[in-house]
Amino acid sequence: MEISKEVQDFIQENVLERFLRYILVDTTSSDETGTHPSTPEQLELGRMLKEELLELGLENVIHDEYGYVYSDLPASQGYEDAPSISFLAHIDTSQAASGKNVKYQIHKNYDGSDITFPNDDKLTISVKDSPELLEMIGLDIITASGDTLLGADDKAGIAEIMTAVTAWKKYPELKHGHIVICFTPDEEIGEGTLKIDMEKMNQLKCGYTLDGGKMGELETECFDAWKAEIEFIGLSVHPGYAKNKMINAIDVAARFFSQIPEFETPERTEKREGFYHLYDLKGGAEKAEAKMILRDFNEEENKRRMEYLQSLKNTFENLYRGLEIKLEFTHSYENMIKFLNSYPEVAEKAEKAIIAAGLEVNYSYIRGGTDGARLSAKGLPTPNLFAGGMLLHSRKEYIPTKALQKATEAILLIANNWVE
Repeated sequence: MEISKEVQDFIQENVLERFLRYILVDTTSSDETGTHPSTPEQLELGRMLKEELLELGLENVIHDEYGYVYSDLPASQGYEDAPSISFLAHIDTSQAASGKNVKYQIHKNYDGSDITFPNDDKLTISVKDSPELLEMIGLDIITASGDTLLGADDKAGIAEIMTAVTAWKKYPELKHGHIVICFTPDEEIGEGTLKIDMEKMNQLKCGYTLDGGKMGELETECFDAWKAEIEFIGLSVHPGYAKNKMINAIDVAARFFSQIPEFETPERTEKREGFYHLYDLKGGAEKAEAKMILRDFNEEENKRRMEYLQSLKNTFENLYRGLEIKLEFTHSYENMIKFLNSYPEVAEKAEKAIIAAGLEVNYSYIRGGTDGARLSAKGLPTPNLFAGGMLLHSRKEYIPTKALQKATEAILLIANNWVE
């Protein structure tokens, strides 16, 4: 199938309008609240999406108490027996940078120079930050204004899916089987599928998350991921009389984490290299608490890291008599390649679609996680497609408008491939 110029022009306008509207809603998630969804702001965008899906005439539109949005697009006439598939994107944005009061900038006809920001004159994006910019000369690029992230992760994915739905309804020549649309909350804190209704998803042949980066990316592999929570329990004594009595928990914690190999931290790793990442440390002399994540494509390497942390715990408890260290590990998600290898046709149809959209396929691996990893582990093979955002989770986040269009085209072409 080829997508006509008329449809391409419609996609280009519709997807940009949707994206610029969705990013204005603050949907930052939080790993501190313990609620589902973790922040009430996510419900606002969910309600908006529900209303738009109802206006488009989709069936079984649900916005549940946990923030999930579901809907059914019936198959094109004559294709009712085609496999049912799903397209998914997540509602929340990362808490790594503010997502409140996003003000976007469109840098027309990018010329290869540094991109600047009106609200922070010290912030720039250069080719050094993102070599992919060299491939985007002549394109229009969207950024925020310098004091927030943009929200392309993953409101680009939402806009692309919603535009595909609009195109299916407007242009009946775009054939498809039964499609389930699903938008999830709290993906950024590892809880995107925690409360998902798998009864709705188990009927499906496969799913596709729109949550990747560069145009043309097709991701079938991700990190194996663990979380480590570490509590140091010491003893506070007046510092003037503390010799051989005080056990300073926060000081011991600092010494503990100084033993983590620097060459196994995010700042020193790339490609298929794993890491330890200490992202939260707080406390005082009496007690200190820390949170770490462990990441690797090989689960045996993560087991090695956990064993090393356990050995550090034993060493420090022996070194500082009276110190207690509580160490708890939680498995967050598995490398999805172990599940997707059994369903090669799922990625093959996506590859064919990306090529038909005029892009070069870039088989990649995610140095992070995805709802697709958890869904694949639950029995629904779900690779990850590009959504187009770059330098995600930062105030330098950007997306070319062409990526919004091409990702939408890829969605339409994948659906067509499943009915051929």
